[in-house]
Amino acid sequence: MSKQRPTIADVATRAGVSKGAVSFALNGRPGLAQSTVDKIIAAADELGWRPSNRARSLSVSKAFALGLVITRDPAVLSSDPFFPAFIAGVESVLSTRGQALVLQVVTAGEDEEAGYRRLAQDGRVDGVFLSDLRHDDPRIGLLVELGLPAVTLNRPDGASPFPAVTLDDRPGTTAVVEHLLRLGHTRIAHVGGPPAFVHATARSTAFAAALATAGLEPEAMETSDFTAAGGIEATRRLLALAEPPTAIVYANDRMAIAGLGAAHAAGLSVPDDLSIAGFDDSEIAEYVHPGLTTVRADPFRFGEAAAHTLNQVVDGAADVSDVELPPAQLVVRRSTAVPPQLEES
Repeated sequence: MSKQRPTIADVATRAGVSKGAVSFALNGRPGLAQSTVDKIIAAADELGWRPSNRARSLSVSKAFALGLVITRDPAVLSSDPFFPAFIAGVESVLSTRGQALVLQVVTAGEDEEAGYRRLAQDGRVDGVFLSDLRHDDPRIGLLVELGLPAVTLNRPDGASPFPAVTLDDRPGTTAVVEHLLRLGHTRIAHVGGPPAFVHATARSTAFAAALATAGLEPEAMETSDFTAAGGIEATRRLLALAEPPTAIVYANDRMAIAGLGAAHAAGLSVPDDLSIAGFDDSEIAEYVHPGLTTVRADPFRFGEAAAHTLNQVVDGAADVSDVELPPAQLVVRRSTAVPPQLEES
C-alpha cells in the first residue's frame, strides 16, 4: 500500500496545537504568536505536508492558477524565441507559491475570445497575462467585462486599467541600424512582423526613424509574420529588387536565420555580399553560420517580472505600478560586415 498523505490533523498533533491554529499559521492569518507559527511550520516540514490546491481554493476562493492565452500555431510554438523562455520565468515564480499556469493555444478571433471566457468561467484562474498586444486591443475591454485581473506584456496604445511589464524594443533596433551605418551600409532593408502587433510596429518605426536620423530612407520595408517561411519569402522579394539591399534587419531571429538560408540558396555569402541582423538573441543565434548579429532581450526575466506583478494584482495590492525592464541590447556577431563596395575600394 502507498503511504497515506499527511493531513492537517497530523500536523496539529505533531505541533501540539489545534487544527484551527494550523490553518491560521499556514494561511498567514494573524492572531498566533510567532513561536507557535514556527512550531507549526516545522511540524509541517517534518511530515512533508503540503496543502491541496483544491482545499486552498475552496477556503480562500482562489484558483491558485494564472492564465496565458497564446495565439499561435501549436506546431511552431516550440521554436518560438520568446514564449518558452517567458513561460519558464513565470513558472519559476509560480512554483514557489504553489500555483499553476493554465496555458491555452488558440487561433485569433472568436476562438481567442472563447479562450479567455473559458479561463474566467467558474474561476479557473485568478488572473491572466495579456501578450502580443494589438492596436486598439479589444481584449482589454473583454477582460474588464469578465472581471479578470491582468498584466499586459508591454504597454497598450490605448487606455488600460491593468499594470504593464515593459521591455523597450526601440533602443535595440536603433542600435542595429547604427551598427550597420558605422560599417558603411546605406542600402538597408527591414523585414517586420504583423503590423497589427504593437511591438512589431514599434520595431519597424524605430528602424525607419534611425535611418531618417542619418538622412536615409529604408531600401525597402517588408511585412511578414514572424515565421521562418515568411522570412524566406520576404528575403527573396528583397533580393529580387533591381538594386537589392546590402543589409537586412529582421524583427526576430527566426526570420533572420531563415533569411540567412535564403541568401545562401541565392548564391550570396553572408556577410561578404549581404549583412543580416535579427532580434531576440534566441539560443540558436550564436551557433548558426555565421553567428547572428541580433538584439538580446531577456524573456525569462520578463516572465518573472510579469508573474510577480500579476500576483500583486491578484493579492489585492493597491496601486500596482508598471515595471520597466532594462531595454534590449545589441549583440554583434559575424553575420554583419562592411558592404561589398567598401571592401572593393
